Amino acid sequence: MAQLTDDCFAFGGELMPVDAALALIAERIAPVAGIEDVPLAQADGRVVAADIRSPMALPPFDNSAVDGYAVRHADLARDGPTDLPLRGRVAAGGSAAGLSARGVAVRVFTGAPLHADADTIFMQEDVKAKGERVTLPSGLRRGANLRRAGEDVALDAVLLPAGRRLRPQDVAIAASVGLEAIAVRRRLKVALFSTGDELIEPGTALRSGAIHDSNRPLLAAMLRRFGADISDLGILRDDRSELTWRLAAAAVDHDLILTSGGVSTGDEDHVKSAVEAVGKLVFWRLGIKPGRPVAMGVIDGTAFAGLPGNPVAVFVTFCHVVRPLLARLSGMRLDPLEAVPVRSAFSCRKKPGRREYARVSLRRAPDGVVEAVKHPREGAGILTSLTETDGLAELAEQVRSVEPGDVVGFLPYASMW
Repeated sequence: MAQLTDDCFAFGGELMPVDAALALIAERIAPVAGIEDVPLAQADGRVVAADIRSPMALPPFDNSAVDGYAVRHADLARDGPTDLPLRGRVAAGGSAAGLSARGVAVRVFTGAPLHADADTIFMQEDVKAKGERVTLPSGLRRGANLRRAGEDVALDAVLLPAGRRLRPQDVAIAASVGLEAIAVRRRLKVALFSTGDELIEPGTALRSGAIHDSNRPLLAAMLRRFGADISDLGILRDDRSELTWRLAAAAVDHDLILTSGGVSTGDEDHVKSAVEAVGKLVFWRLGIKPGRPVAMGVIDGTAFAGLPGNPVAVFVTFCHVVRPLLARLSGMRLDPLEAVPVRSAFSCRKKPGRREYARVSLRRAPDGVVEAVKHPREGAGILTSLTETDGLAELAEQVRSVEPGDVVGFLPYASMW
């Protein structure tokens, strides 16, 4: 488990700006210990533990990029076509040993290794072949249709950098240089629970005043997309003593404790005081909407993050606070979310000093410009504002209002995984 000191986040303000929270996470959180080798077939989504250097050049030899005819450029006529005798044939997987292109054309196929003196390849559809001779058109540059050894990856070049979260294309390039296993950081261990006397499990008949718990399934799905191992601790009631001992127990063998609900200032919000009883709560209000009551702290060396109770606020704060925290704990290089500029088709007012996220859909206006349309219902408990939209419009702290025609930053949901 990650062992954090109680002051690792230490912030003196009352309402923490989002960027200040992210800076503290980046500066103060260290990756968890633990590295393991995993077979290539199981490496997708894992985090590279240390720079992986290529054990070979890629491609390992000069080869043909097309089906055609390999020649020496020096043998081509300067003006007009060139007539050459045809000598030899090399297919992919074959050998060019003993062959020479001096004064001749060699029949080659895509991927075929080339003899040392061949430096230009004509595509077969551009060549006139008759018997044992070929006629080559003029104007082809030296090196055409030839793939040089090492042009993709040089020997000992960094193939996969430390912190890379492996993607299918990364697995492919590792396979192409012969790797069968990759050293990756171990998966994070995350304890997850919801709080609230009103919550019951999905599949259970609703009693009066109860609602089904959607936050835990939401967070579990998002955590799995980050490759975390999840301990689902269920629904905890609004009882300070129970919350206190459950938090302390979860800190023993987890890297992160993640909760939703109970972090505001109501009489039945006990998470804040429970954390303070067994650890340190370093901030619990963030300059973000939806989601101002976001708590972060340390319990017995284990990171703690407490999210609000409303599901939209849970989604937004996970994407913008928990996601960077998970990346740091897992040693993953995480590029900042880059908002794409789009035209606003809505108007709204907001308080300065707070970053707000509006749920929007994209459409193409009659003039061809892509514009963002705000969901008609914007409450932090309206789950359809997430399921019926394409992403979030990011309204920066200094923005006071948005009008139709203004440019806003758009973050597609797909970019948040």
